[in-house]
Order: sequence, then C-alpha cells, then structure tokens
Amino acid sequence: MRPSASRPLLAVLIGVLALSASACVDATGDVRADALAGSTAVTFRTSDGMELAGRLFGDPASARTGIVFAHMLPADQTSWYEFAKRTADQGYLALTFDFRGYCPGGDGGCSQGDKNISADTTDLTAAVAYLRSRGADTVALVGASMGGTAALLVAAEEAGSIAAVVTLSAPQAIEGLVAGPDVLAQVTSAKLFVAGSGDGEAAKAAQAFSDQSPAPKRLEVVASDDHGTALLDGNQAEIVRNLVLSELAQYAPA
Repeated sequence: MRPSASRPLLAVLIGVLALSASACVDATGDVRADALAGSTAVTFRTSDGMELAGRLFGDPASARTGIVFAHMLPADQTSWYEFAKRTADQGYLALTFDFRGYCPGGDGGCSQGDKNISADTTDLTAAVAYLRSRGADTVALVGASMGGTAALLVAAEEAGSIAAVVTLSAPQAIEGLVAGPDVLAQVTSAKLFVAGSGDGEAAKAAQAFSDQSPAPKRLEVVASDDHGTALLDGNQAEIVRNLVLSELAQYAPA
C-alpha cells in the first residue's frame, strides 16, 4: 500500500480509538457519579489533631450498623466508593476516608499531614469514633492491604466493640504496623481473611491470620492475582463481593 493511500485508513483508525477511549471515560464517570449519589463529604479529627477527609454513604437517620472502609497503599478512599454505595443501598451507614497525607482532591477529599503508615491505627480509630457519632451502634471494619492490617490492630485495641473485620490482601507487617499472634489473639470479632492465590505473600498472610486467630474466623483464597480493592473489580469480583457482604450480613446485619 502506498503511503498516501494508507493515510485515510490511519485517520479512521485514530478516530475509532479516540471514540472508544472517550466512551470508556464516560462510562467510568457514570459509574463514579452513581456511586457518589446520595453520599456526603465529611471531615473529622484524630486524637493527635489531624483533620481527615471522608465520605459518608447511607442515611444516618435510619442506619444503625456502620462500616468503616480503610484503603490500601497507594490508593485512597475513592477505591471504595462503588462498594460503599452498594452496602449503603443495603441499609448500612458506610464511611470511606483518606489516611493522613492522602490528598486525591475533588470528590476524593484531602487529609492533612504527611503519609505515615504507622499512624494508620490512629486514623482508623478516629474514623470509627466519627461513625459512632453519626449514630452507628454496631461497627464493622473492612480494610484492603495496609488498611486490613490496621483494622486488625484497631479491633484488638477495641476488643468486643467491633462486630466484624474483613481484610483483603492484608500483610502481617508493614512499616510499623504488625498484626502478630499476640494481636490476633485479642481480636474476638468475627473475621474474614480474603486473598488471591496468585498474590503469594498476601495468601500466606491470610493463612497465618486464620491459623493464629480465635473463632469466629473464615479464610477465603480465591483464584486471582489481584490485590486489595482490585479483588472487588477483577476476575473474582462477584465472588469476593458476596463473601464480604455475607460476612457482614451474618455478624453485623444492617
């Protein structure tokens, strides 16, 4: 084919690719808009004075069971929006938030301070307190990766007051957060540990958490390479979503 003859075809291909990209962006925007419908941007302070940005899903006037969603590294609270909306639609009061130093901007909010994984438990404890202040009598924690490790630590500190803990690909230790056997022994809440079989270290950690924890507990290793909140959108998305929802329905019903 002569170069001059290939130019119209190239132009058509570029146009098709541009339209496809535009349609993909529009679809993503629609999903985000649907997830945010009815939610409210909120802020709250930690015990050491940091103002954190969050988003509240559900109706505080009627919901009495709350879920705090703790994000992974390097994500932020926006990674939970779609699933938080799904739980709110089932009658929960759901709170997503940015750990200190995370500032996605826009509807993702902006938390004060510098990123500091070792302070995640302080931030998550503040999120739990805020959710209770909005009327949640029962609280469950759902954390991805570092957020899951922080959730186990907070559940140990608040033994008996957290109804359920769900972790997605949580490590046993990460930059100052360590959920060892001594911590797990104190987590009397119901526990669901989820990881992908292709996510080697996370799968090993989930098995260790299960081995070292008192009942009630459940281990689910799914056939996936996905990590953290990516498990909610990947090849095992519906299985993982239903695992989380069924755990919440059993131990922290809306």
